[in-house]
Amino acid sequence: MKSPLLSLPGAVPGEGPDEGVAAHYGDLFREQRALADGTGFVDLSHRGVVTVSGADRLSWLHLLLTQHVSELPPGRATEALILSAHGHIEHALYLVDDGDTTWAHVEPGSQGDLIAYLESMKFFYRVDIADRTDEYAVVHLPAGSITDSPEDAVVRETPHGRDLFLPRERLTAFAEESDPPIGVLAYEALRVEAHRPRVGLETDHRTIPHELGWIGSAVHLQKGCYRGQETVARVQNLGKPPRRLVFLHLDGSEVTLPSHGAPIRLASDGEEGRQLGFITSSARHHELGPIALALVKRNVPVDADLIADSTAAAQETVVEP
Repeated sequence: MKSPLLSLPGAVPGEGPDEGVAAHYGDLFREQRALADGTGFVDLSHRGVVTVSGADRLSWLHLLLTQHVSELPPGRATEALILSAHGHIEHALYLVDDGDTTWAHVEPGSQGDLIAYLESMKFFYRVDIADRTDEYAVVHLPAGSITDSPEDAVVRETPHGRDLFLPRERLTAFAEESDPPIGVLAYEALRVEAHRPRVGLETDHRTIPHELGWIGSAVHLQKGCYRGQETVARVQNLGKPPRRLVFLHLDGSEVTLPSHGAPIRLASDGEEGRQLGFITSSARHHELGPIALALVKRNVPVDADLIADSTAAAQETVVEP
């Protein structure tokens, strides 16, 4: 879905999973600084929007999600995962309930598969599942923003800012009434700085929640059964995850950033050494310079110097080995 805000002056289209919205509006670092200072807004209208309504919505979602949502109060934001039978991450849902309907935004283009799964699990529960992507656009306001939330928007407030589920036909008017727009590259740089994982970038077909630090924030360890819970409980109680998320400070002298999937090796082994992981996300930060998130084998020493392709990388621990 192509955002109408791509017609704004200076807009450069995003690529990959963020195709359809602006990567930036001409000045990446200025946009990052504005976002970090609590000004501006980010057009995330390419993200999928799914709603669940009906009297049983929260108790039913509680059976399917990794998060405790059976008693979720109206207006309280949370996040949750849907796992495979083997405990691998399939979807991340960013949720809020308005008292009548549970709203979630998800990765661009993933809402169809998510809804198909949810529909298959309805049985006799009083729930109604809907794809609202054509009707609602997601807009992000950073923490500290003094921009008013429109009355016709559903608001999901988190420590990182407010996510608005805004009627799509109001998107252009909202942009005209609000602070200057911020591209998704600035939003992503601050996400990487905050060590926040993203499905499809920090995950592959075998990623489990422990590897990314999603235990607690998206996975509740004291709730009832859900698909994949056996793996979660086994790793939590009896073992360690095979991989762990790390934050990388990259060599700032390099012209290009290592791309998603770039191999991680020990610096001492050189570019022909054994691969120990891969880059999941990389960004140029307005203060930290080139940074990245990577998924590496659990036994990689926490103080080891690494290389991503040919780029030197110093690691910070996100998930303990």
